[in-house]
Amino acid sequence: MESHVKILGILHIVLGSLGVLGALIVLMVFGGIAGIVGMSDHVGDAAAAVPILGGIGGILFIVILAISLPGLIGGIGLLKFASWSRILVIVISVLDLLNVPFGTALGVYGLWVLTKPETEALLSGRRYQAAGF
Repeated sequence: MESHVKILGILHIVLGSLGVLGALIVLMVFGGIAGIVGMSDHVGDAAAAVPILGGIGGILFIVILAISLPGLIGGIGLLKFASWSRILVIVISVLDLLNVPFGTALGVYGLWVLTKPETEALLSGRRYQAAGF
């Protein structure tokens, strides 16, 4: 199970990093559009549009970042076998089920890995013993 936990951690780090990168790209695109609109010849209309475009870009940046950062943090926690990371990534995996198709696959895999008794014992620092042995 240790290898599954590491793989799950790496996958969450990759997906979270892509989300952070996407958030930065959204911020740069909306900032660039606001800059281009601000330089146009239509002074009255452009002055009203620049803060709106900047605000939309800022809000989208914050929302995407708020969705991506917990997965990144949970993935790092899984790689370090931190006990708190199991519950965090279970919650993230349930939310990932709504993100078709890659998030669904990651969510199902995450729930499968993290609900095993061996994984719970591994992340809590206890030794796992199968029933009857």
